[in-house]
Amino acid sequence: MSANLPSRENQQPRGEARVVALCNQKGGVGKTTSTINLGAALAECGQRVLLVDLDPQGALSAGLGVAHNDLVVTIYDLLGKSAPLVDEVLMKTGVERMDLLPSNIDLSAAEIQLVNEVGREHALRRVLDQVRDRYDYILIDCQPALSVLTVNALACADGVIIPMECEFFSLRGLALLTDTMEKVRDRLNPKLTLYGIVVTMFDARLLHSRQVRARVEEVFGGSVYETAISRTVRFPDATIAGEPITSWAPKSNGAEQYRALAREVLQQAGRSA
Repeated sequence: MSANLPSRENQQPRGEARVVALCNQKGGVGKTTSTINLGAALAECGQRVLLVDLDPQGALSAGLGVAHNDLVVTIYDLLGKSAPLVDEVLMKTGVERMDLLPSNIDLSAAEIQLVNEVGREHALRRVLDQVRDRYDYILIDCQPALSVLTVNALACADGVIIPMECEFFSLRGLALLTDTMEKVRDRLNPKLTLYGIVVTMFDARLLHSRQVRARVEEVFGGSVYETAISRTVRFPDATIAGEPITSWAPKSNGAEQYRALAREVLQQAGRSA
């Protein structure tokens, strides 16, 4: 399993957003949950945050209470040749200092349309470059596949956070993803960094969970965040409510864990919490 990626201790100029892709080609690992709640926790810390829904399923948008299937314009329109202004697609969320570029099933057509485009791997970069000076963090929720859209996210990201379900079969997926990151770094984005792996659905009472976490730490060392996200029914309940857990159940363990993760993310970036 390869872990030969640059250190996460790089510094980002304060004048522009740090772009982070939350990525895992396996579904059901808490990727969208982590994007929403890490973003909300960063916003609580005073950071200006933009969430980008880059999954045609639109789970990120739905998780923030957006009727995404009724939207007239989405991130899909921004990736096309006759793109509207970014501000026509940007949406405020219920969280102060946190905005959203929403998505819906229309985005599935982008895979086909981008295939024959010159510079197709940089379509998302061209969109986000227009707003990088407005935010401190841009978090991209990638679809659970190593697709053209995911490569777009990796090609414009400063770094990657990998949410990983606390199961042994998830380890193989980590190897595939880090290999893809290395190829993108070599060919498209030399600055791409593994910011960290966040263990999700963790249950400290189970030997299996403890063993998986220990194995990930053995392979990836300091790239594993100290904060692990516990398995709890409060996360799907918050999603149904269309709110981050930090506002829906602000005193819950899940909310506190994402606040702790946000502090780690800020610390590694050299930004105060």
